[in-house]
Amino acid sequence: MASITLGGNPIHTNGELPKVGTKAPHFELIDNNLGKVTLADFAGSKVVLNIFPSIDTNTCATSVRTFNADASKLENTKVLCISRDLPFAQKRFCGAEGLDDVINLSDFNTGNFGKDYGLEITDSVFAGLHSRVVIVLDENGMVKYTEQVPEIADEPNYESALAAL
Repeated sequence: MASITLGGNPIHTNGELPKVGTKAPHFELIDNNLGKVTLADFAGSKVVLNIFPSIDTNTCATSVRTFNADASKLENTKVLCISRDLPFAQKRFCGAEGLDDVINLSDFNTGNFGKDYGLEITDSVFAGLHSRVVIVLDENGMVKYTEQVPEIADEPNYESALAAL
């Protein structure tokens, strides 16, 4: 269980992030067209998992914008922005912002992604949402980098995540 903060107040997650050097856990998420997407769909590509509580918060929106700008410059790399928001909200946000170099995926229906990756918040007003995390995978789905952002309102370390690619 990770100990993080929300506005300086301690909160917790349900477990630990996948370890660097291990195979990333399988996932099944929902895309903006309500289709199922799995980790296997990205085999052969480097993958940045940009995970956050909600697209409708300033820091989460900033991380999507930042990774969108950087993703367009990266070869053979997919950026997956994952939250428990409904796919409709994710689609609305990216459409309004003109963000088309990231892939939004939702864990709204089961929450299994957050549970399996050890990043589901277990207490506070954010209980059930995902904590702010970045995980980088290589072309074979192996974990190359992880960052559990200690204060949920803070942005991730974009440079370190992209350097892991």
